[in-house]
Amino acid sequence: MFLGQPEGAITQLDKSTRLSPHDPFIALNYHALGTCHLFLGQVDEAIDLLRKARATSPRYRFVHINLAAALGLRGDLDEARAALSEGVKLRPELNSLARLRAFRRSSHHPEYLRLREETIEVGLRKAGMPEE
Repeated sequence: MFLGQPEGAITQLDKSTRLSPHDPFIALNYHALGTCHLFLGQVDEAIDLLRKARATSPRYRFVHINLAAALGLRGDLDEARAALSEGVKLRPELNSLARLRAFRRSSHHPEYLRLREETIEVGLRKAGMPEE
């Protein structure tokens, strides 16, 4: 995923989830899977997986933020704003795209950054996240 190759990541994450469905950190798999599907433009699948991640680990702030982005892309703006609000409540300093970019230093790979900008950032703008 962080290399900008969501298809390959999905293969590995699906396998990991099947092999260890009761892993205490399964929310991370669902979150990553949802993000990969979001990168591929499969918004409905992304929302389903991100909701699973949120149900499994409701205090994991990035699940709420990526769910807000997916919902924003789909046009479910009320629910997107609610998810964004919850994510910001869990981590108040992540209240703008600029701060989110500064905090999320998981990858500098150009393809990953392009995918993130074209999906997550667009969706978050629609959900109401300000630039600064």
